[in-house]
Amino acid sequence: MASRNELQIIRAARAGHASAQLALGRRYLFGGSGLPRSPKTALYWLDRAANQQQEDAWMLIGRHVPFEVAREVMQPSSMSIWYERAYDAGMAEAGLVYARLVLQQSASTPGARRKALAALEAAAHAGITEAQWLLAQQCGNADASARIDNGVAVLWITRAAEGGLPAAQRALAEHGWACADRALFLRWALPLARTISQGREVSECSARQLAPCDVVLLSRCGQALMQQPEAEVQAVEHFLELAALARDRDAQYFLGLWYAKSDPDGVRLAACKGLAHYKKAIRWLLLAAQQSHPDAWFALSRIYLKAECSQRNLVEARVHLRRAAEAGHAQAQAEFGTLLWRTRSDGPDQDVEAAAWLQKAAKRGHAVARDLLKKVAGPAMSGAWAIAARHRVTRELLAVQPFLAARLELAALFGLSRTEALLLDISAADRGHCLLIDVRAARPRSRRRLILLDTAAQRQALEKIMRLFGNVDSGVAGPEGSYRQRLYRLNTLLA
Repeated sequence: MASRNELQIIRAARAGHASAQLALGRRYLFGGSGLPRSPKTALYWLDRAANQQQEDAWMLIGRHVPFEVAREVMQPSSMSIWYERAYDAGMAEAGLVYARLVLQQSASTPGARRKALAALEAAAHAGITEAQWLLAQQCGNADASARIDNGVAVLWITRAAEGGLPAAQRALAEHGWACADRALFLRWALPLARTISQGREVSECSARQLAPCDVVLLSRCGQALMQQPEAEVQAVEHFLELAALARDRDAQYFLGLWYAKSDPDGVRLAACKGLAHYKKAIRWLLLAAQQSHPDAWFALSRIYLKAECSQRNLVEARVHLRRAAEAGHAQAQAEFGTLLWRTRSDGPDQDVEAAAWLQKAAKRGHAVARDLLKKVAGPAMSGAWAIAARHRVTRELLAVQPFLAARLELAALFGLSRTEALLLDISAADRGHCLLIDVRAARPRSRRRLILLDTAAQRQALEKIMRLFGNVDSGVAGPEGSYRQRLYRLNTLLA
């Protein structure tokens, strides 16, 4: 309970006496003498005393009342004047709060913002880590999800991180990761990761208690340590297992590689000592693959091909290679397309599927797939004879013989021979990514070949022709008749 002396001060403060308001604010600020410590109540009385020109009131506000308390009042902007006066009196920590109050106001004047930035810079030079962090955010992008391109921002973040501010340390770690600077990343991330994982058991219950940002940090630390010449085995496994149990798919993937003692291409890692544990590797890689990690499917296909793996299975290797290709893995697409091309005699349309996978890999910049694709399927070449014949097609002929005109259009676009143009089953020839040219049923000596569809114009022209042949029999029993009849109409046009 408040003593008799405090009750007298409270009555005087309520009556409007400035010295009593100042004394009451000081008591609530530090507590004791029967009154509890309450920074919010202290700010209320010190604000009333400061409005009566009590200099000690705004000095106490600037030195002892933090920003978190000042922003909770009904009008936080009204508090900035007291922090400004304390800053003008040489108090750096008051300048930080003043800057935060001004910069968070969208309606602040340019002059006030300039003075707030000057106060913030003064607080940063005074060694206040929060001011250094805030100044870095004002100088450049200090977002922890992107690289920092401003050199001044990096300087201030570094000073804040060296002062022990965890947010700045995380930002520098993310900056190092985004710039692929593993040394910079480990310098700031490794102490944080050790603090997060210290005393934690490797269990699902412990992993579920981790924040998402901590899970990502542990996962990345494990990945970075794996690439070191002498990897810290216990740290790598501890970090990766905690993150993997928290369902981080990258951690599951790299933990699988760690147990397999191999890199993403299946090559033995020099930093990984000891024997590979393929059973554990397959378990973690499967968990990552089930979360749509294409590299995990590809790594599984590599493991199932290893002679030293007790679970070696060529069928499983091919299944996982296909899944990796379907998930968008360029190397898997190139290898699966190559495999289909080499075994094209095993199935009727394996060359068509091989061209599809090689084309996808080539679009992703895979050089080997691009070179092999030139052998599997050729580009569309314009047909000179068909172009000349197409110029002779009149409106009357187009109305009488629309199928012949459409076949000439197709031959001119894709460079078909006369036999191919007259006998091709157009509906069956379209395979989406390519045109299958195969008339061996009528002309056994002809050659089966594939023509790639590269442009939207080719696709539009082909769909227009296909609509004409949509419900029409393209065989000899159809309206076009036999090959001789078709050839006769073509020769008549050419003559």
